[in-house]
Amino acid sequence: MRSALADATGDRLELDAYLDDFDRHFWHAGGAGFWKLERQQTFREPGVKSWEAFIRGEWGNALSLISEQRGHYEGYFRKIADHGFGLHRVRVAEEPIVPYLQWELHLLRLKEQCGEDTRVVGLSDIALLESDGALPEIAIIGSSVLYEIIYDGDGNLTGGIKYTDSGVIAECKRIILDLYESGERLSGFFGRRVAPLPPPAMHHLQT
Repeated sequence: MRSALADATGDRLELDAYLDDFDRHFWHAGGAGFWKLERQQTFREPGVKSWEAFIRGEWGNALSLISEQRGHYEGYFRKIADHGFGLHRVRVAEEPIVPYLQWELHLLRLKEQCGEDTRVVGLSDIALLESDGALPEIAIIGSSVLYEIIYDGDGNLTGGIKYTDSGVIAECKRIILDLYESGERLSGFFGRRVAPLPPPAMHHLQT
């Protein structure tokens, strides 16, 4: 995937421009849907109340705040369905599961219950794809727009690189679809590997 993007020309968008452009395209995904590949194991989510509780070490409060979002996400995914598309995600999960990912998988489980379609893959599933470097963070809207999502070294969102070349989009989507087909449904993975975990240890939290 890295090589496909390296051979293409993309437009670097700073954060505000990326968010505006993304929002302009998102609700027009159509039957091809929205596909996301998440590779990094840790991000920062300033402004997200449940993440902020998690990073303070308030695990029970973080989970409660996630649960309180159910109504919001039920409405959000109804709106997505009304616009005629689905939201699909492939999440790479390394083991042992790091604290951020443990938190995020609780959030993704709620989203799944409300309508998101998520599959989980491990390092062995992506090993051959990472011979030229770690897989990028990718979002594909429909069949006409692909973003490589850019984060800084601390995991803060800083913008994206927009690609519109149909061949590049098709190749990256093929890779994501292959991973999706080989992945495990989040519900099963969550029950086996996430639900039994104790609260993350405070000294492991990244601030």
